[in-house]
Amino acid sequence: MSTSELKPRIESSVKDAMRAREKQRLGVLRLVMSELKKVEVDERIELDDERVISILVKMSKQRKDSLTQYLDADRQDLADQEQYELDLLQEFLPVALDEAAIAALIDAAIAQTGATSMKDMGKVMGVLKPQVQGRADVGALSATIKAKLQ
Repeated sequence: MSTSELKPRIESSVKDAMRAREKQRLGVLRLVMSELKKVEVDERIELDDERVISILVKMSKQRKDSLTQYLDADRQDLADQEQYELDLLQEFLPVALDEAAIAALIDAAIAQTGATSMKDMGKVMGVLKPQVQGRADVGALSATIKAKLQ
């Protein structure tokens, strides 16, 4: 397992935030580092970039859910904090794929696996998931694959 290049980048950002005395940014980055360290300790592993991205995606999803709830409850102060955290997490995630790129990846995966029906959905997802991790919504991806295989 290769070591992460992303984790040292986050650690460096923590140090930069300390030097610049950016309390809000530092708090969020420390939260990210805490989550990464927790996984490393719990599973007794050294994280690679793929795993770091999956953790960041999970944290982003949590922020999006909270943001929606805060906006529904008309709590703009809390919504602003969640949006700040979400924007900060996005800095470390790969650039999102556009619709055309996602469609091309799906078509290539279907051709590669020889998928013809819904029974082959798992094979297609198995090929696609590592390619789009952190770059596309897996739920939307799944819906698009279902539509193409029906």
